Amino acid sequence: MKELKEKILNEGVAIGTEIVKVDHFLNHMLDIGFLERIGAEFRKRFADSEVDKILTVEASGIAVACLTAPCFGYPPVVFAKKAKPSTMNDGFYEADARSFTKGTVSKFRVAEDLLKAGERVLIIDDFMAHGEASMALAEIVKQAGGTVVGIGAVIEKGFQGGSHKLREKGYTVESLAVIKEISDGNIIFE
Repeated sequence: MKELKEKILNEGVAIGTEIVKVDHFLNHMLDIGFLERIGAEFRKRFADSEVDKILTVEASGIAVACLTAPCFGYPPVVFAKKAKPSTMNDGFYEADARSFTKGTVSKFRVAEDLLKAGERVLIIDDFMAHGEASMALAEIVKQAGGTVVGIGAVIEKGFQGGSHKLREKGYTVESLAVIKEISDGNIIFE
């Protein structure tokens, strides 16, 4: 997506060789009009998919998922929690996801009554690196008896192999901007 690449180059900051900071429009301050166009682009990319629910993970995936939902006819947006809240007393689905950026492992949890067998689920995330978050979300959909119709990432760090790993498992992955390399403060796209 040309507009996304331009925003990354103009408003993003490369940190080292693996991190892109996009706080000014995606995950600290939100450019709502732009995120609506992101949602419309996901709709184009998954035009043949019927979607019953959109699944993401708290916190930075929520805005993208919410602004994608209208483009699919307003399916509910479900977000996995990274910590078990005191209100999650009944059953839940759970999967581990390692964050290479933060150096932590999170347990993603979704209450069992929020995902149902047979539902078609679109997974949306802001960033894809090693694919761990998407893999964990896909595992949760599988536990619920649903089907992953696709995985959409706003920005993918292609050099970290996440989409390749997910495609090898049979998932359709659409990334709106794929970064090939980060070098000397420069962001290079595929």
